[in-house]
Amino acid sequence: MKAVKAIRTPGGLSLRFDPRSVVVSLLLTAVTVAAGVVLIGSGDFPISPGEVVATLLGNGTQAQEFIVQDLRLPRVLVGLLVGASLALSGAIFQSISRNPLGSPDVIGFGQGATVGALTVIVLFDGGALAVAGGAVVGGLVTGVGVYVLAWKRGVHGYRLVLVGIGIAAMLTAVNHYLVTKASLVEATQATLWMTGSLDGRDWAQVWPLLGVFAAVVPLILAHGRPLRMLEMGDDAAYALGVPVERTRLVLMGSGVLLIAVATAAAGPIAFVALSAPQLARRLTRSPGPNLAAASVMGAALLLIADWAATTGFGDRQLPVGVVTGVLGGCYLLWLLVTERKAGRI
Repeated sequence: MKAVKAIRTPGGLSLRFDPRSVVVSLLLTAVTVAAGVVLIGSGDFPISPGEVVATLLGNGTQAQEFIVQDLRLPRVLVGLLVGASLALSGAIFQSISRNPLGSPDVIGFGQGATVGALTVIVLFDGGALAVAGGAVVGGLVTGVGVYVLAWKRGVHGYRLVLVGIGIAAMLTAVNHYLVTKASLVEATQATLWMTGSLDGRDWAQVWPLLGVFAAVVPLILAHGRPLRMLEMGDDAAYALGVPVERTRLVLMGSGVLLIAVATAAAGPIAFVALSAPQLARRLTRSPGPNLAAASVMGAALLLIADWAATTGFGDRQLPVGVVTGVLGGCYLLWLLVTERKAGRI
């Protein structure tokens, strides 16, 4: 049995928490902050971690303030928010489907957002704001489609995953078709966007992403306990008083919105949503979605991957999606082998 503590307030409220999960979340937060400071200091004009912290506190030179505040800090904040959003969305769908493969980039939501963005790029020659809007619309429409097609007296785990994989395959074909219809300039822009990158991100991407994140995350956390009960199955959740379909609909809508805005901000960055919740679960050794630990793990993974992409290949900087794709592919193979040995696939 895991040791679960409870804090009681004078008003009669109580908060239960797992000490190991809290420690892991705090350690991951420290890693994320450290990775962010190192990433801000990396580049053609290197800045030491101490100087980065001093600049963030308002004690840097004019040149350092321009580089940190205007050029590098927005990129790091976008990476942090995108990583956390992807991981939270992944934790939601893995819990709802009760399947570690039930990730938004496996069951079609990321591909749907990509279709929306490529449609704007190729067919309407839209700008950055229109591309972001297309990605959000594409992700939301895909979410509705998957939910409707997976519905049969409720939405059950394996049906959701199987329907999502089928939808993802069709949407991937649509993405390739759109690229073939594009001009050379549009195809280059579309291919770069499809890779997933934090390059060139500024405050224009930070504020919408932060607004959606701040609005959606409290709603998700408020449904954390019902989500944990859903992992036990619909019948058990019903018996414990959980309004199953309403809870599932709210959480799925929140997860789709997070993956859509994350894709709109940085492109379809692969495998963070798949791997971060599972890595967090293994570190905390705790059942349930581990929402806080998963979100911080996602932010840390993306910032570390971006640092590796920008500094690990000499003068050639890679899009972060290339690094997460390689690492995530290795993780997926390991996960499949583990699940097969356990007899679950």
